[in-house]
Amino acid sequence: MGVDYLGYLYALAITTGGVVGYLTKGSLTSCMMGVGSGCVAAVAAYRSSQNAQNFVLSLVVSLFLTALMGTRFIQSGKFMPAGMVAVLSLVMALRYGYRAIGTTNNKTE
Repeated sequence: MGVDYLGYLYALAITTGGVVGYLTKGSLTSCMMGVGSGCVAAVAAYRSSQNAQNFVLSLVVSLFLTALMGTRFIQSGKFMPAGMVAVLSLVMALRYGYRAIGTTNNKTE
């Protein structure tokens, strides 16, 4: 499989978003949640890079952020930052979901 570059980029984007939220709005919660989620996503990308079958943590993180930030986007109507994170997370969830479906199909053969 190789290195999960998209997973690492996703983790970097989430972490950067949290730091930018803190720097622009002074939101310590944004910083802590962004950095925390980004770190978990980075660990998940590392695990996925080591073994392509270790995608579950990546899927869980992306689904969680899709739901959380999607809800915040619907409530606020503002695309930045909630809508952007929701879209990125949805793309990653679909990516790892596709991998899960492929893994399931390979087990049945």
